[in-house]
Amino acid sequence: MLNITRLVITVFTATILFWSTCVSATTSEDAMQNAIKNGATIFASTSLGSRGNSCMTCHRAGGRSEGMLPNGKPIPSLIGAAATFPHYNKRAGQVITLDMQINSCIKNALLGKQLPYNSNKMINLVSYLTSLSQGKKITIQGVH
Repeated sequence: MLNITRLVITVFTATILFWSTCVSATTSEDAMQNAIKNGATIFASTSLGSRGNSCMTCHRAGGRSEGMLPNGKPIPSLIGAAATFPHYNKRAGQVITLDMQINSCIKNALLGKQLPYNSNKMINLVSYLTSLSQGKKITIQGVH
């Protein structure tokens, strides 16, 4: 009888562990999908700046096609862009991260207030932009 009780407890414990792993996986996938979706919404929103513009003013089609700066200078799509960070930025005179680039755009192009690096908005924007690099090769300057 003791062996049957141990077997039942073992099977019960294994079942709980299995289901908790499945729930965690689903929850983490849902969390990432929500972050990406929310990031896309923020990217299209005019809430980051004071000019009535959004990130899509320059980065057209959600960053999926070539864009244009206000001065008419063409800029490449953002597909694969996150895979190039960190990198040296000549204008800034330092190595910058994707978060820093996002804040630079908010401050300079949108005339908005920079986001705290650990804020939900920043995390969502980074998640969205990084999702545009899914499957792209990481290319870090100076690394051979």
